[in-house]
Amino acid sequence: MQDAQFFPSLLRRANMHRLFCAALAALLAAACAGQKPGPEPTQAPAPSEAAPAPPPRLVQVSLTALPNWDADDPAPALTAFQTVCRRFKSKAPSAAVSPAWPELGTASAWAAVCADAAAVPATSARDFIARRFVAYRLVAEPGLFTGYFEPEVPGSRVRGGPYQTPLYAKPDDIVTADLGAFSDKYQGDTILGRIVKGRFVPYHDRAAVVAGALQGSGLEIVWLADPVDGFFIEIQGSGLIALAEGGTMRVGYAGKNGRAYRAIGRDLIARGAVRREDMSMQAIRRWLADNPREAPALMNLNQSVVFFTERTGPGPVGAAGTPLTPMRSLAVDPAFVPLGGLVWLDVPHSNAGAPPIRRLVVAEDVGGAIKGAQRGDLFWGTGAQAGDNAGRMASQGQFYLLAPK
Repeated sequence: MQDAQFFPSLLRRANMHRLFCAALAALLAAACAGQKPGPEPTQAPAPSEAAPAPPPRLVQVSLTALPNWDADDPAPALTAFQTVCRRFKSKAPSAAVSPAWPELGTASAWAAVCADAAAVPATSARDFIARRFVAYRLVAEPGLFTGYFEPEVPGSRVRGGPYQTPLYAKPDDIVTADLGAFSDKYQGDTILGRIVKGRFVPYHDRAAVVAGALQGSGLEIVWLADPVDGFFIEIQGSGLIALAEGGTMRVGYAGKNGRAYRAIGRDLIARGAVRREDMSMQAIRRWLADNPREAPALMNLNQSVVFFTERTGPGPVGAAGTPLTPMRSLAVDPAFVPLGGLVWLDVPHSNAGAPPIRRLVVAEDVGGAIKGAQRGDLFWGTGAQAGDNAGRMASQGQFYLLAPK
Protein backbone atom coordinates (compact mmCIF):
# COMPACT_ATOMS: atom_id res chain seq x y z
CA MET A 1 0.00 0.00 0.00
CA GLN A 2 1.27 3.40 -0.99
CA ASP A 3 2.62 5.68 1.78
CA ALA A 4 2.23 9.45 1.59
CA GLN A 5 5.54 11.06 2.40
CA PHE A 6 3.95 14.33 3.39
CA PHE A 7 1.57 12.86 5.96
CA PRO A 8 3.97 12.83 8.95
CA SER A 9 4.69 16.51 8.47
CA LEU A 10 0.98 17.19 8.19
CA LEU A 11 0.43 15.65 11.58
CA ARG A 12 2.84 18.09 13.15
CA ARG A 13 0.57 21.02 12.47
CA ALA A 14 -0.89 22.59 15.59
CA ASN A 15 -4.46 21.62 14.82
CA MET A 16 -3.70 18.09 13.61
CA HIS A 17 -4.62 16.42 16.89
CA ARG A 18 -8.20 17.62 16.49
CA LEU A 19 -8.26 16.65 12.80
CA PHE A 20 -6.78 13.23 13.45
CA CYS A 21 -9.29 12.45 16.19
CA ALA A 22 -12.12 13.38 13.86
CA ALA A 23 -10.67 11.23 11.11
CA LEU A 24 -10.11 8.37 13.50
CA ALA A 25 -13.69 8.44 14.69
CA ALA A 26 -14.92 8.47 11.09
CA LEU A 27 -12.61 5.81 9.73
CA LEU A 28 -11.86 3.36 12.51
CA ALA A 29 -14.70 1.15 11.35
CA ALA A 30 -13.14 0.87 7.90
CA ALA A 31 -11.33 -2.27 6.83
CA CYS A 32 -7.59 -2.41 7.41
CA ALA A 33 -5.43 -1.75 4.37
CA GLY A 34 -3.08 -4.03 2.50
CA GLN A 35 -5.04 -7.10 1.42
CA LYS A 36 -7.70 -8.07 -1.02
CA PRO A 37 -11.17 -8.17 0.51
CA GLY A 38 -11.82 -11.78 -0.22
CA PRO A 39 -15.30 -13.24 -0.49
CA GLU A 40 -17.20 -12.78 2.74
CA PRO A 41 -19.65 -15.59 3.46
CA THR A 42 -22.94 -14.70 1.81
CA GLN A 43 -24.91 -16.66 4.35
CA ALA A 44 -25.62 -14.71 7.51
CA PRO A 45 -24.84 -16.76 10.62
CA ALA A 46 -27.85 -17.68 12.70
CA PRO A 47 -28.13 -15.77 15.97
CA SER A 48 -26.65 -17.65 18.92
CA GLU A 49 -26.69 -17.14 22.66
CA ALA A 50 -24.34 -20.03 23.43
CA ALA A 51 -21.57 -19.55 25.97
CA PRO A 52 -18.20 -18.47 24.54
CA ALA A 53 -16.20 -21.39 23.19
CA PRO A 54 -12.85 -22.24 24.82
CA PRO A 55 -9.80 -20.80 23.05
CA PRO A 56 -8.54 -22.92 20.14
CA ARG A 57 -5.49 -25.07 20.74
CA LEU A 58 -3.32 -27.54 18.84
CA VAL A 59 -2.92 -31.24 19.62
CA GLN A 60 -0.29 -33.29 17.78
CA VAL A 61 -1.61 -36.26 15.80
CA SER A 62 -0.11 -38.82 13.48
CA LEU A 63 -0.03 -37.95 9.80
CA THR A 64 -1.74 -41.26 9.11
CA ALA A 65 -4.66 -40.02 11.23
CA LEU A 66 -5.37 -37.23 8.74
CA PRO A 67 -8.66 -37.93 6.93
CA ASN A 68 -7.94 -39.42 3.49
CA TRP A 69 -4.17 -39.36 4.06
CA ASP A 70 -3.63 -42.59 2.12
CA ALA A 71 -5.74 -41.54 -0.89
CA ASP A 72 -4.79 -37.90 -1.51
CA ASP A 73 -1.96 -37.13 -3.91
CA PRO A 74 -0.07 -34.23 -2.26
CA ALA A 75 2.07 -33.54 -5.36
CA PRO A 76 0.09 -30.43 -6.52
CA ALA A 77 0.33 -28.94 -3.04
CA LEU A 78 4.04 -29.68 -2.85
CA THR A 79 4.57 -27.94 -6.20
CA ALA A 80 2.83 -24.83 -4.86
CA PHE A 81 4.78 -25.07 -1.60
CA GLN A 82 8.11 -25.21 -3.44
CA THR A 83 7.41 -21.70 -4.74
CA VAL A 84 5.65 -19.98 -1.86
CA CYS A 85 7.88 -21.30 0.92
CA ARG A 86 10.75 -19.08 -0.24
CA ARG A 87 9.10 -16.25 1.65
CA PHE A 88 10.35 -17.73 4.96
CA LYS A 89 13.95 -16.85 4.03
CA SER A 90 13.12 -13.14 4.25
CA LYS A 91 12.01 -13.37 7.88
CA ALA A 92 14.12 -13.23 11.04
CA PRO A 93 15.34 -16.82 11.58
CA SER A 94 14.08 -17.05 15.15
CA ALA A 95 10.70 -15.46 14.41
CA ALA A 96 7.65 -17.63 15.09
CA VAL A 97 5.68 -18.13 11.89
CA SER A 98 2.37 -18.06 13.76
CA PRO A 99 1.58 -15.30 16.26
CA ALA A 100 -0.86 -17.67 17.97
CA TRP A 101 0.87 -21.04 18.04
CA PRO A 102 4.62 -21.49 18.63
CA GLU A 103 4.17 -25.21 17.88
CA LEU A 104 4.21 -24.33 14.18
CA GLY A 105 7.90 -23.47 14.38
CA THR A 106 10.25 -20.70 13.36
CA ALA A 107 11.09 -19.10 10.06
CA SER A 108 14.48 -20.84 10.01
CA ALA A 109 12.86 -24.26 10.43
CA TRP A 110 10.51 -23.56 7.53
CA ALA A 111 13.33 -22.15 5.41
CA ALA A 112 15.33 -25.33 5.96
CA VAL A 113 12.49 -27.62 4.96
CA CYS A 114 11.83 -25.35 1.98
CA ALA A 115 15.42 -25.77 0.81
CA ASP A 116 15.06 -29.54 0.98
CA ALA A 117 11.71 -29.44 -0.82
CA ALA A 118 13.26 -27.81 -3.89
CA ALA A 119 14.85 -31.07 -4.99
CA VAL A 120 11.87 -33.35 -4.29
CA PRO A 121 10.13 -34.75 -7.40
CA ALA A 122 6.35 -34.94 -7.52
CA THR A 123 6.48 -38.74 -7.27
CA SER A 124 8.11 -38.46 -3.82
CA ALA A 125 5.76 -35.83 -2.41
CA ARG A 126 4.08 -38.11 0.12
CA ASP A 127 7.34 -39.52 1.42
CA PHE A 128 8.78 -36.03 1.81
CA ILE A 129 5.78 -34.77 3.76
CA ALA A 130 5.86 -37.83 6.02
CA ARG A 131 9.60 -37.48 6.63
CA ARG A 132 9.80 -33.75 7.30
CA PHE A 133 6.49 -32.72 8.89
CA VAL A 134 4.32 -33.34 11.92
CA ALA A 135 0.59 -32.65 12.10
CA TYR A 136 -1.54 -30.81 14.63
CA ARG A 137 -5.30 -31.02 14.97
CA LEU A 138 -6.92 -27.70 15.68
CA VAL A 139 -9.19 -28.22 18.70
CA ALA A 140 -11.89 -25.60 18.23
CA GLU A 141 -15.48 -25.14 17.21
CA PRO A 142 -16.04 -26.18 13.57
CA GLY A 143 -15.07 -23.28 11.36
CA LEU A 144 -16.68 -21.72 8.31
CA PHE A 145 -15.16 -22.62 4.96
CA THR A 146 -16.14 -20.72 1.83
CA GLY A 147 -14.89 -20.72 -1.74
CA TYR A 148 -13.65 -18.12 -4.19
CA PHE A 149 -12.67 -18.12 -7.84
CA GLU A 150 -11.44 -16.00 -10.73
CA PRO A 151 -14.44 -14.74 -12.77
CA GLU A 152 -14.16 -14.75 -16.56
CA VAL A 153 -16.25 -11.95 -18.09
CA PRO A 154 -16.45 -9.98 -21.36
CA GLY A 155 -14.83 -6.55 -21.61
CA SER A 156 -12.89 -4.10 -23.73
CA ARG A 157 -9.82 -1.92 -23.34
CA VAL A 158 -11.81 0.88 -24.98
CA ARG A 159 -15.10 2.32 -23.79
CA GLY A 160 -17.93 1.92 -26.27
CA GLY A 161 -21.15 0.06 -27.00
CA PRO A 162 -22.09 -2.19 -24.08
CA TYR A 163 -18.74 -1.68 -22.37
CA GLN A 164 -19.54 1.14 -19.94
CA THR A 165 -18.46 -0.17 -16.51
CA PRO A 166 -14.82 0.57 -15.66
CA LEU A 167 -12.38 -1.21 -13.42
CA TYR A 168 -9.96 1.33 -11.97
CA ALA A 169 -6.27 1.33 -11.20
CA LYS A 170 -5.32 2.50 -7.71
CA PRO A 171 -5.52 6.31 -7.41
CA ASP A 172 -2.34 8.06 -6.30
CA ASP A 173 -4.18 10.34 -3.85
CA ILE A 174 -4.96 7.53 -1.40
CA VAL A 175 -3.16 8.18 1.89
CA THR A 176 -2.41 5.41 4.39
CA ALA A 177 -2.28 6.28 8.09
CA ASP A 178 -0.60 3.90 10.55
CA LEU A 179 -2.67 4.25 13.73
CA GLY A 180 -0.08 2.38 15.76
CA ALA A 181 2.22 5.38 15.38
CA PHE A 182 -0.21 7.40 17.49
CA SER A 183 -1.38 4.93 20.12
CA ASP A 184 -0.28 1.48 21.23
CA LYS A 185 -3.97 0.54 21.37
CA TYR A 186 -4.04 0.54 17.57
CA GLN A 187 -0.85 -1.36 16.81
CA GLY A 188 -1.18 -3.03 13.45
CA ASP A 189 -4.21 -0.97 12.40
CA THR A 190 -4.19 1.31 9.38
CA ILE A 191 -6.81 3.52 7.79
CA LEU A 192 -7.04 4.98 4.31
CA GLY A 193 -8.27 8.35 3.18
CA ARG A 194 -7.33 11.43 1.21
CA ILE A 195 -6.31 15.01 1.91
CA VAL A 196 -8.93 17.66 1.09
CA LYS A 197 -8.08 21.29 1.97
CA GLY A 198 -5.65 20.16 4.64
CA ARG A 199 -8.02 17.66 6.20
CA PHE A 200 -7.69 13.88 6.24
CA VAL A 201 -11.08 12.53 5.13
CA PRO A 202 -12.48 9.14 4.08
CA TYR A 203 -11.85 8.13 0.48
CA HIS A 204 -14.68 8.06 -2.07
CA ASP A 205 -17.17 5.29 -1.34
CA ARG A 206 -18.78 3.04 -3.95
CA ALA A 207 -21.73 5.34 -4.59
CA ALA A 208 -19.39 8.26 -5.28
CA VAL A 209 -17.16 6.20 -7.57
CA VAL A 210 -20.16 4.86 -9.51
CA ALA A 211 -21.46 8.42 -9.81
CA GLY A 212 -18.20 9.49 -11.45
CA ALA A 213 -15.82 10.61 -8.67
CA LEU A 214 -12.89 9.11 -10.61
CA GLN A 215 -14.20 9.84 -14.09
CA GLY A 216 -11.66 11.45 -16.40
CA SER A 217 -8.76 10.52 -14.13
CA GLY A 218 -7.26 8.14 -16.67
CA LEU A 219 -7.41 5.29 -14.16
CA GLU A 220 -9.75 3.09 -16.20
CA ILE A 221 -7.85 -0.07 -17.19
CA VAL A 222 -10.73 -2.03 -18.75
CA TRP A 223 -14.44 -1.59 -19.45
CA LEU A 224 -17.00 -4.30 -18.69
CA ALA A 225 -20.41 -4.93 -20.19
CA ASP A 226 -22.16 -5.61 -16.88
CA PRO A 227 -21.76 -3.66 -13.61
CA VAL A 228 -22.65 -6.82 -11.70
CA ASP A 229 -19.60 -8.52 -13.25
CA GLY A 230 -17.45 -5.70 -11.96
CA PHE A 231 -18.98 -5.96 -8.49
CA PHE A 232 -18.17 -9.67 -8.23
CA ILE A 233 -14.67 -9.26 -9.64
CA GLU A 234 -14.06 -6.82 -6.78
CA ILE A 235 -15.33 -9.36 -4.25
CA GLN A 236 -13.11 -12.10 -5.68
CA GLY A 237 -10.09 -9.80 -6.01
CA SER A 238 -9.15 -10.86 -9.54
CA GLY A 239 -10.64 -11.54 -12.94
CA LEU A 240 -9.96 -12.77 -16.45
CA ILE A 241 -11.41 -10.49 -19.12
CA ALA A 242 -12.34 -11.87 -22.55
CA LEU A 243 -11.53 -8.81 -24.66
CA ALA A 244 -13.72 -7.67 -27.52
CA GLU A 245 -10.49 -6.87 -29.39
CA GLY A 246 -9.37 -10.47 -29.05
CA GLY A 247 -7.38 -12.29 -26.41
CA THR A 248 -7.69 -12.01 -22.67
CA MET A 249 -6.58 -9.66 -19.93
CA ARG A 250 -5.97 -10.70 -16.33
CA VAL A 251 -6.54 -8.15 -13.56
CA GLY A 252 -5.40 -8.54 -9.98
CA TYR A 253 -5.86 -6.75 -6.70
CA ALA A 254 -3.91 -3.49 -6.34
CA GLY A 255 -5.59 -1.80 -3.37
CA LYS A 256 -8.87 -0.54 -1.98
CA ASN A 257 -10.57 2.61 -0.83
CA GLY A 258 -10.45 1.79 2.88
CA ARG A 259 -14.21 1.61 3.35
CA ALA A 260 -15.69 -1.31 5.27
CA TYR A 261 -16.79 -4.32 3.23
CA ARG A 262 -20.47 -5.22 3.53
CA ALA A 263 -21.93 -8.56 2.46
CA ILE A 264 -25.11 -7.61 0.61
CA GLY A 265 -26.39 -11.17 0.88
CA ARG A 266 -27.18 -10.41 4.49
CA ASP A 267 -29.23 -7.41 3.40
CA LEU A 268 -31.26 -9.62 1.06
CA ILE A 269 -31.91 -12.04 3.90
CA ALA A 270 -32.95 -9.19 6.20
CA ARG A 271 -35.39 -7.90 3.56
CA GLY A 272 -36.90 -11.33 3.10
CA ALA A 273 -35.83 -11.30 -0.55
CA VAL A 274 -33.83 -14.52 -0.20
CA ARG A 275 -34.21 -17.18 2.46
CA ARG A 276 -31.19 -17.80 4.64
CA GLU A 277 -30.99 -21.45 3.58
CA ASP A 278 -31.09 -20.45 -0.10
CA MET A 279 -28.39 -17.78 0.10
CA SER A 280 -25.41 -18.14 -2.25
CA MET A 281 -23.48 -16.09 -4.75
CA GLN A 282 -25.82 -17.39 -7.43
CA ALA A 283 -28.85 -16.21 -5.46
CA ILE A 284 -27.40 -12.71 -5.18
CA ARG A 285 -26.66 -12.55 -8.90
CA ARG A 286 -30.18 -13.70 -9.75
CA TRP A 287 -31.72 -11.03 -7.54
CA LEU A 288 -29.52 -8.31 -9.05
CA ALA A 289 -30.43 -9.45 -12.57
CA ASP A 290 -34.14 -9.64 -11.77
CA ASN A 291 -34.21 -6.23 -10.06
CA PRO A 292 -32.13 -3.90 -12.26
CA ARG A 293 -33.72 -0.72 -10.85
CA GLU A 294 -32.89 -1.63 -7.26
CA ALA A 295 -29.57 -3.37 -7.94
CA PRO A 296 -27.34 -0.25 -7.94
CA ALA A 297 -28.61 0.91 -4.54
CA LEU A 298 -28.09 -2.55 -3.06
CA MET A 299 -24.54 -2.83 -4.40
CA ASN A 300 -23.78 0.66 -3.10
CA LEU A 301 -24.52 -0.55 0.44
CA ASN A 302 -21.10 -2.16 0.16
CA GLN A 303 -19.03 1.02 0.30
CA SER A 304 -15.76 -0.82 -0.33
CA VAL A 305 -14.13 -0.36 -3.75
CA VAL A 306 -11.26 -2.50 -5.01
CA PHE A 307 -8.64 -1.21 -7.45
CA PHE A 308 -6.79 -3.37 -9.95
CA THR A 309 -3.65 -3.78 -11.96
CA GLU A 310 -3.11 -5.73 -15.15
CA ARG A 311 -1.13 -8.92 -14.59
CA THR A 312 0.75 -11.13 -17.03
CA GLY A 313 1.82 -14.71 -16.60
CA PRO A 314 0.13 -17.41 -14.55
CA GLY A 315 -2.47 -16.40 -12.08
CA PRO A 316 -4.36 -15.21 -10.28
CA VAL A 317 -1.80 -14.27 -7.66
CA GLY A 318 -2.52 -14.55 -3.93
CA ALA A 319 -1.37 -12.38 -1.04
CA ALA A 320 1.78 -14.49 -0.70
CA GLY A 321 2.82 -13.33 -4.18
CA THR A 322 2.47 -16.70 -5.91
CA PRO A 323 0.00 -18.02 -8.50
CA LEU A 324 -2.95 -19.81 -6.94
CA THR A 325 -3.56 -23.49 -7.63
CA PRO A 326 -7.18 -24.63 -8.02
CA MET A 327 -8.35 -26.73 -5.06
CA ARG A 328 -4.88 -26.48 -3.46
CA SER A 329 -4.66 -22.81 -2.44
CA LEU A 330 -6.37 -21.59 0.71
CA ALA A 331 -6.98 -18.10 2.04
CA VAL A 332 -6.44 -17.99 5.81
CA ASP A 333 -6.13 -15.62 8.75
CA PRO A 334 -2.36 -15.00 9.08
CA ALA A 335 -2.84 -14.17 12.76
CA PHE A 336 -3.09 -17.95 13.17
CA VAL A 337 -1.95 -19.77 10.03
CA PRO A 338 1.35 -18.71 8.41
CA LEU A 339 1.28 -17.68 4.77
CA GLY A 340 3.26 -20.32 2.94
CA GLY A 341 2.32 -23.00 5.45
CA LEU A 342 0.71 -26.37 4.84
CA VAL A 343 -2.83 -27.21 5.89
CA TRP A 344 -4.80 -30.46 5.74
CA LEU A 345 -8.38 -29.65 4.88
CA ASP A 346 -11.44 -31.64 5.95
CA VAL A 347 -14.65 -29.96 4.74
CA PRO A 348 -17.83 -31.01 2.92
CA HIS A 349 -17.97 -30.48 -0.83
CA SER A 350 -20.23 -27.71 -2.13
CA ASN A 351 -21.98 -30.26 -4.36
CA ALA A 352 -24.38 -32.43 -2.40
CA GLY A 353 -23.38 -36.05 -2.69
CA ALA A 354 -19.78 -35.35 -3.72
CA PRO A 355 -17.01 -36.74 -1.49
CA PRO A 356 -15.69 -34.39 1.21
CA ILE A 357 -12.66 -32.25 0.39
CA ARG A 358 -9.87 -33.93 2.37
CA ARG A 359 -6.47 -32.99 1.07
CA LEU A 360 -3.23 -31.09 1.51
CA VAL A 361 -3.50 -27.39 0.64
CA VAL A 362 -1.19 -24.38 0.90
CA ALA A 363 -1.94 -21.13 2.74
CA GLU A 364 -1.32 -18.64 -0.07
CA ASP A 365 -3.92 -15.93 0.35
CA VAL A 366 -5.82 -13.74 2.82
CA GLY A 367 -9.09 -11.85 2.79
CA GLY A 368 -10.77 -9.10 4.72
CA ALA A 369 -13.57 -11.49 5.73
CA ILE A 370 -11.29 -14.44 6.46
CA LYS A 371 -10.87 -14.00 10.20
CA GLY A 372 -10.51 -16.57 12.94
CA ALA A 373 -8.48 -19.59 13.94
CA GLN A 374 -10.47 -22.10 11.90
CA ARG A 375 -11.60 -20.07 8.92
CA GLY A 376 -10.67 -20.81 5.33
CA ASP A 377 -11.51 -19.81 1.77
CA LEU A 378 -10.70 -22.38 -0.90
CA PHE A 379 -9.69 -21.29 -4.40
CA TRP A 380 -11.69 -23.24 -7.00
CA GLY A 381 -10.12 -21.96 -10.23
CA THR A 382 -11.19 -19.79 -13.16
CA GLY A 383 -14.49 -19.53 -15.01
CA ALA A 384 -18.15 -20.36 -14.66
CA GLN A 385 -17.87 -23.90 -13.30
CA ALA A 386 -15.40 -22.82 -10.64
CA GLY A 387 -17.72 -19.95 -9.78
CA ASP A 388 -20.69 -22.27 -9.47
CA ASN A 389 -18.85 -24.50 -7.00
CA ALA A 390 -17.25 -21.66 -5.07
CA GLY A 391 -20.44 -19.64 -4.84
CA ARG A 392 -22.32 -22.45 -3.12
CA MET A 393 -19.59 -23.33 -0.64
CA ALA A 394 -20.40 -22.33 2.93
CA SER A 395 -19.54 -25.38 4.98
CA GLN A 396 -18.68 -26.15 8.57
CA GLY A 397 -15.41 -28.07 8.71
CA GLN A 398 -11.96 -28.21 10.19
CA PHE A 399 -8.32 -28.31 9.29
CA TYR A 400 -5.04 -29.69 10.55
CA LEU A 401 -1.82 -27.68 10.51
CA LEU A 402 1.56 -29.09 9.52
CA ALA A 403 4.90 -28.00 10.98
CA PRO A 404 8.51 -29.01 10.31
CA LYS A 405 9.85 -31.78 12.50
